[in-house]
Amino acid sequence: MAGGPALTGAPTAGTTTDRATTVGPDVARTVTGYLDHLTVERGLAANTISSYRRDLRRYAEFLTAAGVRGLGEVGESDVAAFLVALRTGDDDHPPLSATSAARAVVAVRGLHRFALLDGLVPDDVAAEVRPPAPARRLPKAIPVEQVEALLEAAASVEGPRGLRDRALLELLYGTGARISEAVGLAVDDLSLGADPSTAAVRLAGKGGKERVVPVGSYAVRAVQDYLVRARPALVAKARSGVRGGALFLNARGGALSRQSAWTILREAAERAGIGAELSPHTLRHSFATHLLDGGADVRVVQELLGHASVTTTQVYTLVTVERLREVYATSHPRALR
Repeated sequence: MAGGPALTGAPTAGTTTDRATTVGPDVARTVTGYLDHLTVERGLAANTISSYRRDLRRYAEFLTAAGVRGLGEVGESDVAAFLVALRTGDDDHPPLSATSAARAVVAVRGLHRFALLDGLVPDDVAAEVRPPAPARRLPKAIPVEQVEALLEAAASVEGPRGLRDRALLELLYGTGARISEAVGLAVDDLSLGADPSTAAVRLAGKGGKERVVPVGSYAVRAVQDYLVRARPALVAKARSGVRGGALFLNARGGALSRQSAWTILREAAERAGIGAELSPHTLRHSFATHLLDGGADVRVVQELLGHASVTTTQVYTLVTVERLREVYATSHPRALR
């Protein structure tokens, strides 16, 4: 048997002795068949099969303790009650996180769908039981002081590379561009002009949607320095016959890759002594958070980021609320508890 014995008729270790945990043969056979199907026909990884086996063993024991003798007797309320039990825990099991509970529910839904397709049950009673959504992870943003230290560290490298790195990071933070948008820029996408207050860049976002974003004076100066003092030297290193208008170039004169941009940021963070784990998206998050902290309207930030829906942008307002709570707790004389 490819998946190995999924369940046995004996009580499992760690279960209580005052309730029946012997799994009925109908459920055990179906679980074993389902795991074999996942292993042989679907080719799922051994670790995934092992996780599903644990989840389905717990599900079968839950059904047995509830007096359910076979999958044909299971109702949607039983599946929903199992999800509640996963999240609340019991004497034998600690509460599961949303992610772990979701995995278990996915395993149970797959089991019931498998039983339906095999003609073992008349209905898929688990189809409408949705896995719990994982907790929303707030975007990571770094303080302005750390952004400034990061930019200075990028510029500390001598030669054309330092000018390029500073220009890249200034542009990422100054426009909120995605890393793919930044490394995909052509020189012609820039409109710096004689008046820095009118400077802008055309970004090609997801789904081919373009947007024009203002460029601040710091980023303008950094990009101009790079264009005048560094990019020509990088262009000269390009292989004969290679022509391209990419804005950011690598040491061989070709277009800078996303991987190289990650390296630039990581090395600048190390030189700046920033211990937090940073990614190019961190600068995009910081751009949005700092704008909202400064009083920008969320719909303006939505347009600048290129979000299709304001709902996506509103997650940044949660970050600023947390910041307000921190300031309140440390500043108001009656805030301390």
